[in-house]
Amino acid sequence: MNSTTKRLPVTVVTGFLGAGKSTVLRQLLLNSGLRLAVLVNEFGEVGIDGDLIRSCGLCPEEELDGRVVELANGCLCCTVQDEFLPTMQQLLQRADQLDGIVVETSGLALPVPLVQAFGWPEIRTRTRVSGVVTVVDGEALAAGSVVGDPAALEAQRLADPSLDHLSDLQDLFEDQLEAADLVLVSRADQLTPEQVEDLRSQIAGLVRDGVSVLPMQRGDVPAALLLGLDRHDTHEHDHEHHHDHDDHYHHDHTHVAMQSAVVRTCGGVERSKLEQQLRQVIATQNLIRVKGRAWLPGKPQPLQIQAVGPRLETWFDSAPVVERPPQDGLELVALGLSVDAGALEQALSA
Repeated sequence: MNSTTKRLPVTVVTGFLGAGKSTVLRQLLLNSGLRLAVLVNEFGEVGIDGDLIRSCGLCPEEELDGRVVELANGCLCCTVQDEFLPTMQQLLQRADQLDGIVVETSGLALPVPLVQAFGWPEIRTRTRVSGVVTVVDGEALAAGSVVGDPAALEAQRLADPSLDHLSDLQDLFEDQLEAADLVLVSRADQLTPEQVEDLRSQIAGLVRDGVSVLPMQRGDVPAALLLGLDRHDTHEHDHEHHHDHDDHYHHDHTHVAMQSAVVRTCGGVERSKLEQQLRQVIATQNLIRVKGRAWLPGKPQPLQIQAVGPRLETWFDSAPVVERPPQDGLELVALGLSVDAGALEQALSA
């Protein structure tokens, strides 16, 4: 797919200063094997720099300058038109050199205006929001605070006059959780299993239905979970490479045991009906990520499917991707805490 038709997946990572956002991004850059551009909009914290990009060994020297973009003047939610959109347009000129974009917002930024900015005509046909990930400082929250270092957060606010929208920290914390498609609780290795479960219950009351709350340590999160894609998918997507399976990830209390399964069904289905079915199975099986494609009657190209928590997006690519199979049908990869492949197949075959 060329750069004029490719829709780059975008993951927005939000959370307060010190919550662990940059640690997550460092792990992605070092370990994912993906060609990611990172937009950093944080104040008062050491972010992602060119030395890290060099150390990952994945990016040619001539591409280094364009891989990490620091937006240092004003938070993104206040400077969308002046700074964010021109930066995105510049990145999209090199879309064929990237697998995705990650935006690390200022911890004091409102996430919703940024997500809405991806609906602007200049970029909406070239990108898709793969998910909004909110990082929460588990150690601080267990101690009764939404932020680990309130003094540093106040210094951050005072350093930038555009942050005049800041109100109560608890309100902003709840705004971050309400916008989330996935919540990551950092520093879980510093907590007992009982504390982790207490935090998950507490956060569950502040997020939308279907949003998963997962503990992590040192930013260790599978790229497929965070971004909705992995290196295998991006570099071999034209080939049949999935097998029905259950993959188990981590099993201690700092890494919730996750499973993945592949589901294939045959037969035609109408798009709106399929979307309804997908929303139902995502909710009933608490699926964290779903990706795949469906061949629909009379459509020359497959319907692309991506979901994280309750956020579901489907679209038709404008350029040929693969040869059309003789039968209509559905191919999905689902990731969740307890995935029942048989139940998924049965529900989606109805």
